[in-house]
Amino acid sequence: TGKCYHTFRGHSAEIVCLSFNPQSTLLATGSMDTTAKLWDLEKGEEVATLSGHSAEIIALSFNTTGDRIITGSFDHTVAVWDVGTGREQNLLIKMPKNNDVVAKYELAAQFNWDCSLIVTGSMDKTCMLWNAVTGTHIATLAGHRKEVLDVCFDYAGQRIATASADGSARVYNAETKQCIAKLEGHEDEISKVS
Repeated sequence: TGKCYHTFRGHSAEIVCLSFNPQSTLLATGSMDTTAKLWDLEKGEEVATLSGHSAEIIALSFNTTGDRIITGSFDHTVAVWDVGTGREQNLLIKMPKNNDVVAKYELAAQFNWDCSLIVTGSMDKTCMLWNAVTGTHIATLAGHRKEVLDVCFDYAGQRIATASADGSARVYNAETKQCIAKLEGHEDEISKVS
């Protein structure tokens, strides 16, 4: 009944995002201090610090097996990390900081069901599909008029849903990369989709 089991302290700035692993044995936290941390929920101790980003971490997500985690940062990158070692596996995005280009800040990132693909949503109004093993860019999903605030795969990994600040959600076919549904009706931004 409302009992607090552990208090996790260790970040030097605000925690922006967090997620349980699928087994509910670890908690991941992403912070304004540019790091993500993995915490053992049974012991209440820090297991690893994921260091490498140069700006705040604003999105993170475990894969379905819990052995990989994605972090998205305001440094224009999305990284894939090995949960067991705390080491970076792939750097998916590295955008030039060019004033002539719309800044690409990833606001959401998620693996598909078999951990072969990653989808990211960005402030540049697009989603990008990535090979989760090689880090190769596969496709860019466009259509929203404002930033994409959240993304997710369906449980079969066949469809991708997006939520945008333009007040709409979209559904894409993950194989053909085509938009198969535009869901409109909200009067303001949609912050989450599932």
